[in-house]
Amino acid sequence: MRVLALDIGEKRCGVAVSDATGKVALPLCTLGASEVLDNSRAFQRILEDYEPAMLVCGLPVSLSGTENKQAGIIREKAGRIASQAGLPLEFVDERLSSGDARRILRESGHDERSMRGKVDMVAASLILQTFLESR
Repeated sequence: MRVLALDIGEKRCGVAVSDATGKVALPLCTLGASEVLDNSRAFQRILEDYEPAMLVCGLPVSLSGTENKQAGIIREKAGRIASQAGLPLEFVDERLSSGDARRILRESGHDERSMRGKVDMVAASLILQTFLESR
């Protein structure tokens, strides 16, 4: 079962997809948040090309594990995206995903400038891998 994951931000959405077996997460791309929320042609193309069976979104929670106002906003946006795509939706704690993504990219030799646009899709792949391993 192929799963699509999103790291939804205010300006950008990182996109990742699992392999066909649903075991490995792969960073795919970063799209503008409005492209995903408005079901743009670019996002539709991803849905058509990969035919996911499920959508997973990162949910921002505090270090203590409680949801804040931002979590409610993400739940609403993710619900809208899932509904438009006709996909079931799951959430994963994304607490440290962006920081981990930055660390991974730095360790791979990227500087701040070259990381731009990559952090979101790597974070989405970390969120997705967490989901896949929890199943």
